[in-house]
Parts: sequence; C-alpha cells; structure tokens
Amino acid sequence: MTAGLVGKTALITGSGHDMGAAIATGLAQAGVDVILLARTADQLDETANAIRASASSVEVRIVATDLTYDNQRTTAIDDPLVGSLVDVPINNAAAVEPLGARTTISPAQLRQAFENDLIRAGRGVRRALAEAVRAGRLAPGTRLPSSRQLAAGLGLARNTVADAYADLVAEGWLTARRGSGTLVADRMITRPILARSATEPSGDPCHDLIPGNPDLTAFPRAAWLKAIRRAVAAAPDDALGYGDPRGRPELRAALADHLARARGVNVSPEHILICAGVSHGLQILSGVLAGRGARNVAVESYGLDRYCGLLAAAGLKTLLLPLDTRGTDPVPPVGTDAVLLTPAHQFPLGTALQRDRRTAVVDWARRTGGLVLEDDYDGEFRFDRQSVGALQGLDPDCVVYLGTASKTLAPGLRLAWMALPPTLAEEAVAAKGQIDSCEVFSQLTMADFITSGAYDRHVRVARRRYRDRRDALVTALAQHAPKVRVIGAAAGLHTVLGLPPGTEQRVLQSATRQGLKVASLSRYRRERSLNAMADAIVVGYGVPSDAAWPQALSALVRILS
Repeated sequence: MTAGLVGKTALITGSGHDMGAAIATGLAQAGVDVILLARTADQLDETANAIRASASSVEVRIVATDLTYDNQRTTAIDDPLVGSLVDVPINNAAAVEPLGARTTISPAQLRQAFENDLIRAGRGVRRALAEAVRAGRLAPGTRLPSSRQLAAGLGLARNTVADAYADLVAEGWLTARRGSGTLVADRMITRPILARSATEPSGDPCHDLIPGNPDLTAFPRAAWLKAIRRAVAAAPDDALGYGDPRGRPELRAALADHLARARGVNVSPEHILICAGVSHGLQILSGVLAGRGARNVAVESYGLDRYCGLLAAAGLKTLLLPLDTRGTDPVPPVGTDAVLLTPAHQFPLGTALQRDRRTAVVDWARRTGGLVLEDDYDGEFRFDRQSVGALQGLDPDCVVYLGTASKTLAPGLRLAWMALPPTLAEEAVAAKGQIDSCEVFSQLTMADFITSGAYDRHVRVARRRYRDRRDALVTALAQHAPKVRVIGAAAGLHTVLGLPPGTEQRVLQSATRQGLKVASLSRYRRERSLNAMADAIVVGYGVPSDAAWPQALSALVRILS
C-alpha cells in the first residue's frame, strides 16, 4: 500500500487491507478527498463504503488501473456525483502514482510525463526530461527505459536519446550504473505550483494601469527594422568609434528639425545632447547646476520622487511650488536657482500650465538668471486641440527642454534628448563625459525613423489609439460610475479619477481583487507638500494592448461602480 497527497486530495494505492482502509478513512474524516487505486474496482469497494459512511462530505473515487502496461486506461470509476461506472483514460499515469526506486517507467508513461510541446529532436528531449525531473513528474529513483526503447517509443534516433541521457547524467539530473540502468537522481527538486481554483485570486495583476508606459505591443517593429537596415547600410565608418559625447550628428540634426515642427522648440543641432532617458539628462543637469554653485531647485507638489533623489544626490535642495485651483504656481520663492516643471501635461494631475503662468516663470528666469528645466515627457499626445507648444520656445536662453522616445516608442530604447541654452551646452557635454555613452545604432535608426516620416506617422496612429481609449474610459464612467470625476484627460497616457470621499482605500483593495494594478494619487504627492488633494487614483491606459484594453476597462468600471 502507498499513500500520497496531491494538493487537497489523497491518493491511496494497493488493495483494501485494514491498514489502507484505516489511513484512507482517517484522511477522509479530516476533510481530505480520497482517490483509491487498485488493479480491480472490487478490491476497494469495502474501503470506499467505510469512508463514505464516516465522512459523507468528502469525495471518494475508485480508479482501477494497471500501471505496468503502456496502454493506460481505467476499467471503472465509481463517481459519487454521477452514481455510475465510467471508462476514462488516465492522462498522466506517472503523476497518479509516484514511481519509486524499484519501479521501471515505460516509454508511454514517460511520454505522458513530458510536456508535449517540449518533445523535439535533440535538445527538446533533454529539456523535456530535465523539466519532468525538476517539476517532480519523475520521482527520484525512477528507472528510465533504455535509450533504444525510448527512441522507439518517441520515434527518434537512438543516438539522440542517448546523448540526452548523457547530458542529464553530466548535469546531475540522472544517474547511470552498470547493471542498474538509468535512474532519476536523488536530489532536491522543485515541485509544481498547483493551479489555483477559478474563484481564488492569483495575487498577480492581470492588467497594468500604472501610468508611465506606452502600449509596447504596438511598437512599429516592421518600420523600425527597415530603418535599422537603411541606417546601418548608410552609416559611415567613424560611427563605430567612440563618437561625439553630444550624440550622433544625424540624430541631432533630425531632432532639431522635428522639435521645431512638432513642439515649437528653437535649437541648433550643436546644442542638442543625446542621453539615455530623462533621468539621465536630469542627472547631467544636476551636476552642472551644482558645479555652478546652485543650491535650490523648485519642484511641483506632485511628481516622481526619483527626480528629487537625483537632485539630492548632487547636493541640491528641493523646494515645493504651491498648488491651487489653477494648477501649479511656477514662480519659485526667493533663493531658487532652477525650477523643474512638466508644463504641457503636469504629471500626474494632467493640467497644462496656463498662459500667464508660462510667461511668468520665463520672466522669472530672465530676471534672476535662473534656469527652467522643462520635462516634456508626453507632449505629443494632446487630444482636444493642437498640442501646447514647448515652454522653451518662449526663451531658448533660459529653458532646458527634455524630451524622450519612452512614451512615443518604448522606454527600452533608452533614447532621450536635451535642447540646451548655448551658455550651458559645453558644461553639459563635459558633465556627460568625453565619449558618447548612448548606443550608436539606435541613434542612427532613430534619425532615419524621423527623417523618413515614419516617426510622425507612428505618433499620429498612437495618438488616435490613446484618444480612443480615453474616450471609452470617459464614456464608461459617465454611464456606470457618474460619481467619479475625470481630471486631466485632455492629453497623455493617463488620467486622474476623483473618488467620493473616504472610498480610496476600498477602491484600491477592490482593484487588487480584480487583478488591476492602479496607483493612488497620494503616491505621487511630495513628502513636504501641504496641498493634499481629495481621494483619487491615477489610471494609465497606455500599457494594455488593444486586445486587453476592453477587459481592463470592464474591470476598472466594476470597482468604481
């Protein structure tokens, strides 16, 4: 008699002796479902009846099978839910009864223990065997068929299987002894994680609605691949050298033209610096400001904490800008050396800096010699009207413009740029380093992508996609959750949803249960900020694919209704 547990079910093998009956009955009384296995069904009838009499709430099944034959079929299953005898196959005989040190597994059983999609010539057999052992589908001590038998059973060449056995012996998964055959090694294995029930939450989010990323499934792979080929074919030999620390001249020239057309940025290619993300650019600027003797940088009351961390790492103190009903008041207090803003689409509140305040902060910079750092992270995505032009266009001598491909294309490209005032350009280049630290072929490809018109076409398509998602979100909330206020939905890849007072935590807990990953607005409030807004969550609609977005939206509406 052999007993084992699989999840909450006990497997009892052998005939209906007193010991087996006692163990099975005890497990059943403890609430464990029981499967009894024997050569013939009548061997366990008495045991099954005893179990049912003592524990009527559990399920008891009798499976009659002979595990020594290749043709694995049951002769009978006594199903208490049906009350009749059924003839069904055992899908995985090796998993029904762990095979021990004195048991030989047949080729058919071994084939059932494999993951079928791993059965491939050569490497696939080795992978399938290793996975079966690692996941516990082949117990330690199990004797495997000879390489000749397994090759015949799988329809492969014998050398293929022999090589797989040899590899796994060398790796420690199997042992080979003269006269004993090939055995599964006695070593620690990783048991498979049992599948959760349909009603049990997995704990892992099904839909990511955290703001900050685009739909990566919509990356223009075909057009990007064409641009790579053209760029590599046309690249001069010196492109493979250490390069200009400002970045490839082809990309800087393309960006100067594109930024002037699309964002109203006035800059020459010589004053553009390529960097590996906005964070990298801000790290460079922090070093420049500290080197100039700056001490204080004003930041918005809501934003990303990592930017404050970069400033602090350079020895700069952050001061908080006030927030009112019109948005951020950008004119900083006395003693401020620079101000960091997201004027086109404040992150995360979603408001655009109003015209009089745009003028006021630029006038402050002219008057005091201060510097405005403009983070234009998603300025290309304006839905209600033409995009708000960059602040840099008002005065290129006192505004640093930071742009990125992370939202329009993908953050993994690590491509961003700064349009620098002429008086700051050389210091920023020196702070970056003496060689170009940004990958050259990505720069050349991006240059071609812009000059060929592919970038503009991609942005137009992406803008329509995100606008449609925004519209679907606003419409669904108006119909099913009218008490939720939509804030800052005129642009970008996210919006703020104002909630009824006192409901934020309940909504966040419901989102977790529904498999939704969302962020509280308070997550982005600066630690020392006095401007605490009411209950709200920040919902990004950029990450889900077109196929996943309807399901994500339905789940979101359910938790807000």
